[in-house]
Amino acid sequence: MAERFYRITVRGVLTDRLAAAFEPLILVGADGLTVVSGVCADSAALYGVLDRMRDLGLELLGVESSDPVH
Repeated sequence: MAERFYRITVRGVLTDRLAAAFEPLILVGADGLTVVSGVCADSAALYGVLDRMRDLGLELLGVESSDPVH
């Protein structure tokens, strides 16, 4: 799988401490939701992010992907 840009939405606004678990991805929280976005090098990297979310008990609301902008 080639590099892809992902936009992952979870319920709740993450604290700075939790946000650190997802570096170098960008987190934006508002209106009771957090959007985690950035490029994942491959499917293993994506599943690593999703596994971390599950382990932290976050409710996954959506995952969108697109080609990365270079």
